[in-house]
Amino acid sequence: MPTETSTTNPDRLEEANTLHEANGPVTDVVANPVVGANHLVTPAPETLSAAADGPDDIDYDAADFAAALENFDREQAEDKAAASAAMEEDKVITGTVVKITDKYVVVDIGLKSEGLIPKEQVLDHTGEPKLAVGDAVEVVVEREDHEGGYLVSYEKAQRHRLWDQLEKAAADKTPVTGTVLSRVKGGLTVDIGVKAFLPGSQVEIRPVRNLDTYLGTQLDVRVIKLNKKRGNVVISRKEILEEEQNARKSVTLETLEEGAVLTGVVKNLTDYGAFVELGGLDGLLHITDMSWGRLTHPRDLVQVGDEIQVKVLKFDKDKHRVSLGFKQLTPDPWLDAIERYPIGAQVKGRVLSVTDYGAFVELEQGIEGLVHVSEMTWSKRMKHPSKMVKPGDEVDTIILAVNPNDRRISLGMKQLQDNPWEQLENKYPIGATVEGRVRNLTDFGAFIEIEDGIDGLVHVSNLSWTKRIKHPSEVLKKGEKVKAVVLGVEPENRRLSLGVKQLEPDVWDTFFAQHRVGDVVKGKVLRTAQFGAFVEIAEGVEGLCHVSEAVDQTGKQAALEVGSEHEFKIVKMSPEEKKVGLSLRGVGEEASREEVESYKTPSNQSSSSSSSSSTTLGDLLNWKRSERE
Repeated sequence: MPTETSTTNPDRLEEANTLHEANGPVTDVVANPVVGANHLVTPAPETLSAAADGPDDIDYDAADFAAALENFDREQAEDKAAASAAMEEDKVITGTVVKITDKYVVVDIGLKSEGLIPKEQVLDHTGEPKLAVGDAVEVVVEREDHEGGYLVSYEKAQRHRLWDQLEKAAADKTPVTGTVLSRVKGGLTVDIGVKAFLPGSQVEIRPVRNLDTYLGTQLDVRVIKLNKKRGNVVISRKEILEEEQNARKSVTLETLEEGAVLTGVVKNLTDYGAFVELGGLDGLLHITDMSWGRLTHPRDLVQVGDEIQVKVLKFDKDKHRVSLGFKQLTPDPWLDAIERYPIGAQVKGRVLSVTDYGAFVELEQGIEGLVHVSEMTWSKRMKHPSKMVKPGDEVDTIILAVNPNDRRISLGMKQLQDNPWEQLENKYPIGATVEGRVRNLTDFGAFIEIEDGIDGLVHVSNLSWTKRIKHPSEVLKKGEKVKAVVLGVEPENRRLSLGVKQLEPDVWDTFFAQHRVGDVVKGKVLRTAQFGAFVEIAEGVEGLCHVSEAVDQTGKQAALEVGSEHEFKIVKMSPEEKKVGLSLRGVGEEASREEVESYKTPSNQSSSSSSSSSTTLGDLLNWKRSERE
């Protein structure tokens, strides 16, 4: 039977007859099944040979050709009618895969033109086609493609085939199993026979941050919404999980009680603890109930997904709140801490943390002690504990004190080193001269480091014999090297007293050695007060002239102005108190006596023998008074 043309157009028939009359038999006109473009088919060789012999040899006239063409047009029309009917009814047609291209899966659907399935409809979660050449496949014809052939839908056929099942599953709330194909905006695409949308909020009971982890996994879901007209299917996994959780929760609530030991799975971690799933019910394992020791974060002990045993500490049946404990499954290590850590014992530990005031050292799980900064080294130069230890270091320590009630242990590190203060008295006896560097200056004195860990204090009063020092910075500078004399040693109190002025003789001792009460000395008034005047009578030596002693020979109060110089008589000396009493009046009395005694001497008598009979003591006093005037 000759190949039919794809049209019954009269113009085409007339053109064919013209070609037949002019050139002999015309080539058959057929339609390309894939692209739908009409083209001429080359006759078989024997046909061409017959045509060469002449038209009389072919028993084929225009009437036969017209009949064949009419027959083809009829079949083509029937084919289109069948396709149109299938499109109107959304009828499912079974076809066979004949080819797979970059864009389509080509299917023989029993029509003159093939069906074209968009390739993205048949891709699995890896991006590969689920169909192969030769596979039978059900499709629904959607429309005729402008390039030829028919666009058909694999997804719509799947929905048609499964729609009744999905409607029943939705009505009965029966779970269906699907494979996650891809992530889309707002959720996931899941293949349950047809592509269904799983919203992100319906994946788990709690919100999920990373939906990509579900790609390629199989999930049991429930159909919660269908739209047959649009072909939309919405599913939920959360509903199934909640029902399973509620079922487990009911069983758990029947057996849950305080003190019970249960096995649970860590579901979530926070800064303050971990949530543990106990069979449909979540309990809080607070960080303080995780370990007898210190934890910086729950992840230091457990991870999400860990299966652990916990003890029920509290259970609120009304609010369904459960408080859990992990450390309560083991004895409290502090109960016998005194016996296991006697004072003076040497123990090894690991540094957990370092603060401004010391370092916390873990001796065992749940037992930690503090090495105070003052117990780290005998030296006072250490500015911060981090200069000696850091977290993670293994250190040797000595037990100094144990307080189980407060859960505290005091540790020491310097006790394992030689104490430089123990031999200090032998090394630096009183009176010895030492040399060191000024480490610090304070209002009351200067600290001088004479060796590592040994600082001595030079009090401000021991800086100078002669000067009144208000602050050590007047004579010393920080970092300066100085010599000093050891004045006192107290190893038990870690104190060393030093003096700088003791390097020179004491001016007071020198003064007391050279003067006696009754001596007349020359002095300069330094300052005055209501009770008298302070007078410098030697370098660094001051005496006090009381107001009662500051009178002249006539009994009048003398004016002792600051800066004025006078002669004073020493009337009192106290070496122990380093005090000297002075008198201005005593100098006048002493001068009078000297003059009288001088008058009575023989030399005076011989020089004035001519007038001795007429000169009296009264005359002498009058002469002295006139001299002063």
